[in-house]
Amino acid sequence: MRKFLKIILPVLVLAIGFGAFRVLKSTKPEQAAPDIQERVWRVDVERAVRQRLAPILTLYGRVETPDLLRTTASAAAWVTEVAVQDGDQVTKGDLLVRLDARDFEPRIAQARAQVAELEAEIASERNRHETDRLALTQETRLLTLAQEAVARQERLKTQRVGAEQALDEAEQAEAQQALTVSNREQSIADHPLRLRALEARLASSRARLEELELEYERATVRAPYDGIVTGVEVTAGDQVAKGAVLVSLFALDSLQVRARIPAPYQAELVTALTGKDTLPAIARVGDLTLPVELDRVAGEAGPSGVDGLFQVTGDASSLRLGQMLTLRLERPAREGVVAVPFRSVYGGGRIYTLEDGRMVGIDVETLGERPADDADESRLLVRSPRIETGDLIVVTHMPNAVHGLRVEALEQGRMVKAPVDAVTAPAEQADDHARVVQ
Repeated sequence: MRKFLKIILPVLVLAIGFGAFRVLKSTKPEQAAPDIQERVWRVDVERAVRQRLAPILTLYGRVETPDLLRTTASAAAWVTEVAVQDGDQVTKGDLLVRLDARDFEPRIAQARAQVAELEAEIASERNRHETDRLALTQETRLLTLAQEAVARQERLKTQRVGAEQALDEAEQAEAQQALTVSNREQSIADHPLRLRALEARLASSRARLEELELEYERATVRAPYDGIVTGVEVTAGDQVAKGAVLVSLFALDSLQVRARIPAPYQAELVTALTGKDTLPAIARVGDLTLPVELDRVAGEAGPSGVDGLFQVTGDASSLRLGQMLTLRLERPAREGVVAVPFRSVYGGGRIYTLEDGRMVGIDVETLGERPADDADESRLLVRSPRIETGDLIVVTHMPNAVHGLRVEALEQGRMVKAPVDAVTAPAEQADDHARVVQ
């Protein structure tokens, strides 16, 4: 019996304990399940407007000119006057540098004397030719008389009346006169050659005189056009050699801006230039803006892109060579473009719209920037066939933005800064910084 109790007693204790546990469990009061409410983020929205807009490409360019003029000394001379300084703006005809006239006048006088001498020699040659022509007539008559005298002496000798010596003398006179006539004819025949030689020397002397007079004219260096002086290499009292640089300057209307166009935009802009003469752009010079236009692209491209050459269409007096400018080039316009704030774009190619109280993610094509005006901020131009005019675009940047996130639009005109600050705030403080509505 005792053995039986030792076995059955533990079993009864366990059974009674289990039964008591079941009774207590079945009679405990039931607790209502907690009501979990989804959070709603308050955001600002804008209505999408599909438009035809031109993206703006920001470039950085350098002012240069293909027509930098370096005035030089026309001859070796002393500098007597320098009328400009580096940076001066000059107008056409303004005096730049003057060289000493005394370095030019003696050489000009000598060249004029040579010209006068050769002109006199040519006149003398013509007089000589006229004299030879008249003398030839008389000498020809004398030769005829000498020939007649020889014939007469030969007849007398045949008749044995004349002396042998008389015939010899007549023949000698005839030969001497024939030689005189031949020399005179040779002189007349050489007259065109002598005259041509003198005229050639005269032309050379006149050319030399014109060269010296031109050097003297250029001794007074004046501005050939409206421009800006970029350098003065001499001062009054300097002695300069022929060809030495005196003053450098450039024309205002020759200035251009060279800017590197990135490779991704090269084909687009070259195609646009093919169908259009120029593409407008704006250059910023300090607080001033200056209109320019893309006239052409360079003939050689590099891995990073190609240089674009911009012509200055506005007043270029504020520009200087080598100056760095920021350019905003207007690219070809696109259809169906929506301008959105930069803060509304995620990852460079995704925005969210508000549909039925939830954020809907849309992948977009980013086209470029649209600069700010006086009443707005800079915007990013995007395009997607899923965006229609009137769609609500979420413009509040959400650090936890995901497709399907429940949001609520703020009143029109209000801005919530909290979601932007929430990027750096701890997750446990999101309620305070983002104004979460439970």
